[in-house]
Amino acid sequence: MGGFEVGWRDAKGEHRRPLNETEEVEFETGLPVRGFPSYRGQRNFPGLYWSATTGGHVGFESWLERDHAMLLDFTPEVTGLLSQPLWLFWQNDKGRVVSHAPDYFARFEDGRGLLVDCRPLDRVDERSAAKFAVTRLACEAVGWGYRVVGMVDPVRMANVRWLAGYRHPRHATTAGMAERLMAVFSVPSPLVGQASLLGDPIAVLPAVFHLLWAGRLRADLAKPLTDTTLVSRAEAW
Repeated sequence: MGGFEVGWRDAKGEHRRPLNETEEVEFETGLPVRGFPSYRGQRNFPGLYWSATTGGHVGFESWLERDHAMLLDFTPEVTGLLSQPLWLFWQNDKGRVVSHAPDYFARFEDGRGLLVDCRPLDRVDERSAAKFAVTRLACEAVGWGYRVVGMVDPVRMANVRWLAGYRHPRHATTAGMAERLMAVFSVPSPLVGQASLLGDPIAVLPAVFHLLWAGRLRADLAKPLTDTTLVSRAEAW
């Protein structure tokens, strides 16, 4: 198998370079290497997701990709995110050039990179599995993480979608209110009952949900969010 090369796009144009020479490239700030076609009768659902992490839109080609973009956006340690971030090129055993464009590139606050491919696991055919395996080798060679991700637990995903409705900074409260919320949730406490200590829940809960999205407050998202869900400061979780 030949060495790996990477192709990517940014405001300056298109680039192609050996993978081991791209350590300083900020792939998360680039442009998608291919578009997201939309046409009558197509079975998938492309679109744009507004990312609180980047302050811009991230493309997706299916609801599954949208969900995983949301989960990456929900991860506090992720500082950058781009869809269709690069082309990976290599030569197979027959000397033919093979290419693959992973679905997402995420950058973490410690500098680590992560490539993600989204595919229902029961739809990973032999050809896709071979590409995913080689992509994993390429990531290991440069110290990136790599994931092939499928369907998410429906309860957890429903909770994250709900909290995503409060991801925009407009739902952030004044520093004083945020600190009061952090104080009343210093130990695990029922969501609505504790929030009502600071005023009308209709006015206070959006701020609670924003803090949950931001990771400053925590709750067990493996269970449905209800009025009695226990919420606490992240460090007390």
